[in-house]
Amino acid sequence: MQTKPMTALRILRPTFRSFRTLLACAALLGPLASPNAAAGPDIKHWNAATGARVYFVESHALPLIDIQISFPAGSAYEPEGATGVASLTRSLLDAGTEGLNEQEIAERIADTGARIGGGADTDMATLSVRTLSSATERDAAIALAARLLAKPTFPAEILERERARAIAGLKEALTQPDTLASRRFMAMIYGNHPYGRSTTVESLQGITREQLQAFHRTHYTAGSAAVTIVGDVSRDDADAIARQLTEALPAGAAPAPIPAPQLPARGTEHIAHPSAQAHILMGMPGMSRDDPDYFPLLVGNYVLGGGGFVSRLTKEVREKRGFAYSVSSYFMPLRVAGPFEIGLQTRGSQAEEALKVTTGVLQDFVAKGPTPAELKAARDNMVNGFGLRLDSNRKILDYVGMIAFYQLPLDWLETYPKKVSAVTVESVRDAFARRVKAENLVTVVAGGDGDNGAGSAAPAAKKAGHGK
Repeated sequence: MQTKPMTALRILRPTFRSFRTLLACAALLGPLASPNAAAGPDIKHWNAATGARVYFVESHALPLIDIQISFPAGSAYEPEGATGVASLTRSLLDAGTEGLNEQEIAERIADTGARIGGGADTDMATLSVRTLSSATERDAAIALAARLLAKPTFPAEILERERARAIAGLKEALTQPDTLASRRFMAMIYGNHPYGRSTTVESLQGITREQLQAFHRTHYTAGSAAVTIVGDVSRDDADAIARQLTEALPAGAAPAPIPAPQLPARGTEHIAHPSAQAHILMGMPGMSRDDPDYFPLLVGNYVLGGGGFVSRLTKEVREKRGFAYSVSSYFMPLRVAGPFEIGLQTRGSQAEEALKVTTGVLQDFVAKGPTPAELKAARDNMVNGFGLRLDSNRKILDYVGMIAFYQLPLDWLETYPKKVSAVTVESVRDAFARRVKAENLVTVVAGGDGDNGAGSAAPAAKKAGHGK
């Protein structure tokens, strides 16, 4: 899958912790011993007695179990005016629970040899567990994870500490042109849609412990949980694990669906900044996880800008003209249409020309699609490299966790190579022509003033031809 990981400010601090190495580093990255791994793992699915959806891949190649519990508890579900509450809620799950403080939790994790991590992004919040499959270590890790999920205490003093860290990090980030470009880009393409919101200093300052408790109570529920289990455990044991992890959670109700975003009007905005490099973003709402155009858009994007040095954007913008060291495009599929984005950095004095070339490449691709040779190369690369995406428990967990959260077909991984191979020049051209329209493209240029004789300019928005 060609998706770009979320690096937004909404994840306020790292939540992945490691306190003791498992038996061997090789075990951490060891592949599933299955000659048919490239064909996709055998995913079993059922509902636990608690109502949680369970997705299970059995493998006894290594004495390890990888688990992920996901909830519709990302930033898209935050109450309006409370941006940041999803990340703070998730990041404080391991800051205290009934009977254990932060230090004691860390010691318990270290004692079990497990790793407990996770995070929050746009659609979801997750808690992940990696543990040895031996009963003593496994049972201790699962019991602790269940306790963290169901009974976090959100200590007031730790909330204040993490709030201060988040505010300091946000203030620093807001001095950087890439952050300014990214936040403005999302606001322009999504408007008032939940995907367009960004955390602010003011919203962080206003978050209360009671809001964290309410968000947790509403969104961390058994009925909305997806539990993914991969590794050295039987189906019966997997069912018991899923039940234990979710039985103390409220039953809950499914959250209201995220509305589809409206397409923006074409517009360009410049954000003044004294950097020499101009950060350019261009795009619009793209596709969802279950989008009927998923594979034509995915394969087409590989040719356009997702295939590294073989992509058209790299050849035209970098290799032929030297405008940028790196230029790329990507689709980020989400619950509803996530962003389609083209991004590059270039000297401020050549930003206008670089943007003109980038726009021209996109327009030509939308109009004509890939050549047969480009399409064949893209399909071959994506299909031939597919097995490497499933060569470890962790990678399989990530993919099956995605299938679980978005409730995609169980054979999604098995049919992935077939659907990539079935993409044609005509299907790519048709999908891009319908989905990437010039009248909906938004462009943000942040910085570059330092290469234009305006290096002392203070960061401030300057609009040019933007309409909503």
